[in-house]
Amino acid sequence: MEEFIFDTQLLIEGHDLDEDEINEYFVTHFQGDCLLVVGDEDLIKIHFHTNEPWKVLEYAASLGDIHDIVVENMKLQAMGLKG
Repeated sequence: MEEFIFDTQLLIEGHDLDEDEINEYFVTHFQGDCLLVVGDEDLIKIHFHTNEPWKVLEYAASLGDIHDIVVENMKLQAMGLKG
Protein backbone atom coordinates (compact mmCIF):
# COMPACT_ATOMS: atom_id res chain seq x y z
CA MET A 1 0.00 0.00 0.00
CA GLU A 2 1.20 3.50 -0.83
CA GLU A 3 2.17 5.75 2.07
CA PHE A 4 0.99 8.86 0.21
CA ILE A 5 -2.35 8.50 -1.52
CA PHE A 6 -3.01 11.72 -3.45
CA ASP A 7 -1.35 12.18 -6.82
CA THR A 8 -1.25 15.99 -7.05
CA GLN A 9 -0.43 17.73 -10.33
CA LEU A 10 -0.71 21.34 -11.40
CA LEU A 11 0.82 24.20 -13.31
CA ILE A 12 1.99 27.45 -11.72
CA GLU A 13 2.09 30.47 -14.01
CA GLY A 14 3.91 33.52 -12.72
CA HIS A 15 7.06 35.63 -12.92
CA ASP A 16 10.56 34.94 -11.67
CA LEU A 17 9.64 31.39 -10.62
CA ASP A 18 12.62 29.31 -9.51
CA GLU A 19 12.22 25.56 -9.83
CA ASP A 20 15.13 24.88 -7.47
CA GLU A 21 13.63 27.07 -4.72
CA ILE A 22 10.19 25.50 -5.21
CA ASN A 23 11.69 22.00 -5.09
CA GLU A 24 13.58 22.85 -1.88
CA TYR A 25 10.39 24.26 -0.30
CA PHE A 26 8.56 21.00 -1.03
CA VAL A 27 11.38 18.89 0.39
CA THR A 28 11.57 20.89 3.62
CA HIS A 29 7.88 21.67 4.22
CA PHE A 30 5.76 18.81 2.84
CA GLN A 31 5.63 15.09 3.41
CA GLY A 32 5.40 13.10 0.21
CA ASP A 33 7.29 11.41 -2.59
CA CYS A 34 7.65 11.27 -6.37
CA LEU A 35 8.33 15.00 -6.53
CA LEU A 36 8.79 16.57 -9.94
CA VAL A 37 9.28 20.33 -10.33
CA VAL A 38 10.13 21.40 -13.88
CA GLY A 39 9.78 24.54 -15.93
CA ASP A 40 11.15 28.02 -16.27
CA GLU A 41 10.66 31.45 -14.71
CA ASP A 42 7.15 31.79 -16.17
CA LEU A 43 5.64 28.29 -15.90
CA ILE A 44 6.29 25.41 -13.49
CA LYS A 45 4.82 21.91 -13.60
CA ILE A 46 4.39 20.14 -10.24
CA HIS A 47 3.85 16.43 -9.69
CA PHE A 48 3.79 15.19 -6.09
CA HIS A 49 2.34 12.33 -4.05
CA THR A 50 1.09 13.52 -0.66
CA ASN A 51 -1.65 13.07 1.92
CA GLU A 52 -2.24 16.84 2.14
CA PRO A 53 -2.79 18.16 -1.38
CA TRP A 54 -4.52 21.31 -0.09
CA LYS A 55 -1.19 22.46 1.39
CA VAL A 56 0.49 22.03 -1.99
CA LEU A 57 -2.25 24.04 -3.68
CA GLU A 58 -2.10 26.79 -1.06
CA TYR A 59 1.66 27.16 -1.46
CA ALA A 60 1.50 27.05 -5.26
CA ALA A 61 -1.22 29.71 -5.30
CA SER A 62 1.06 31.98 -3.27
CA LEU A 63 3.57 31.86 -6.16
CA GLY A 64 1.27 32.67 -9.07
CA ASP A 65 -1.83 31.54 -10.92
CA ILE A 66 -2.50 27.81 -10.64
CA HIS A 67 -4.35 25.78 -13.26
CA ASP A 68 -4.66 22.32 -14.80
CA ILE A 69 -5.07 20.99 -11.27
CA VAL A 70 -5.44 17.24 -10.84
CA VAL A 71 -5.76 15.53 -7.45
CA GLU A 72 -6.38 11.80 -7.70
CA ASN A 73 -6.80 9.28 -4.92
CA MET A 74 -4.38 6.51 -5.89
CA LYS A 75 -5.79 4.20 -3.21
CA LEU A 76 -9.21 4.26 -4.88
CA GLN A 77 -7.60 3.81 -8.28
CA ALA A 78 -5.75 0.72 -7.06
CA MET A 79 -9.08 -0.72 -5.89
CA GLY A 80 -10.47 -0.25 -9.40
CA LEU A 81 -12.57 2.77 -8.51
CA LYS A 82 -12.40 6.14 -10.24
CA GLY A 83 -10.03 7.88 -7.79
